[in-house]
Amino acid sequence: QVQLVESGGGLVQAGGSLRLSCAASGLTFTNFDTGWFRHAPGEERQCVGAINWSSIARYYADSVKGRFTISRDNAKNTGYLQMNSLKAEDTAVYYCALGSRGLTGWRTVSGWDYWGQGTQVTVSA
Repeated sequence: QVQLVESGGGLVQAGGSLRLSCAASGLTFTNFDTGWFRHAPGEERQCVGAINWSSIARYYADSVKGRFTISRDNAKNTGYLQMNSLKAEDTAVYYCALGSRGLTGWRTVSGWDYWGQGTQVTVSA
């Protein structure tokens, strides 16, 4: 049974930092790329970034470029999203995703195979 368990969300002041983790089990982690999405009320789910299985390729949404960093530790079957210089507009539920189809469709929800349960990130102004 595939499980993605996210942790690290919470309440932080604007300008602060958080690191989200996504621990995967029930699959061969290195067969999958990792993506991070967020979903704010009234908005569509947005991909903030993705990293391929070997960490050679990384992609970021323009809205987070230079502030967020995606990484992964294949030995721990865990992906990470380091979020710095957080803004109120970063407030959302954040989801990790794993996909095996390459990163051509990294921005789209349909491009990913497995999803975590989500973790709330709230940034106070």
